[in-house]
Amino acid sequence: MGSLNDKTALVTGGSRGIGAAIATRLAAEGARVALTYNSSPGKANAVVDRIVADGGTAIAVPAAMEDPQQVEAAVTTTVETFGGVDILVNNAGIFRYGLIDELTIADYERTMAVHARAAFAAVLAAVPHLGQGGRIISIGSNFADRALGQGISLYAMSKSALVGFTKGLARDLGPRGITAVVVHPGSTDTDMNPADSAGAEDQRALTALGHYATTDDIAATVAHLAGPAGAYITGTTITVDGGVNA
Repeated sequence: MGSLNDKTALVTGGSRGIGAAIATRLAAEGARVALTYNSSPGKANAVVDRIVADGGTAIAVPAAMEDPQQVEAAVTTTVETFGGVDILVNNAGIFRYGLIDELTIADYERTMAVHARAAFAAVLAAVPHLGQGGRIISIGSNFADRALGQGISLYAMSKSALVGFTKGLARDLGPRGITAVVVHPGSTDTDMNPADSAGAEDQRALTALGHYATTDDIAATVAHLAGPAGAYITGTTITVDGGVNA
């Protein structure tokens, strides 16, 4: 028996990278999984196919995170398909690197829309369906706690917003038995930040363990928080960065 049998999870940005690993892990633990994608239906359907091939249940839902109505619709589709939602994972993200005088208001608007406003919209839509034992897990960044170099001010600001939001959610929703946590990954081997990229060695040098995280490392932490073992963890952040922020 999986720790998430009879639970339904919605994972935003679940077509690749950390999101795909989270969706796959939650399904392996027994959850029915809906995962959203924006521009990669093939990759999203491939994740669904892998889950189904392994005996799980999953659907892919198109949703542009910049559009609150599409975010809300993704929650509605999840509820209509599976009869409810128990676990919301706000994972969808983008990365706009740039020194402050290279950034624009348009960069700000899009980054905050995808990271902060989308999480807010998803929570608004999901909360009426989250009962006792519900989970809200947002994927942040260790940059929210420590600026490790130049060019990350906008990204760090947007991920920091999730921390304040989550702390407030923990207070608002604790009386209903719903928890809220942020998971802060560090350098993780994905197509957005591959472990064999030009700057990878510099990133590895910042860790205490000497290597990148795998997407499964992050997914394992999310699965722990989503399951019974995470029932008393709320209003906080958990950093999975190999000791970079130590």
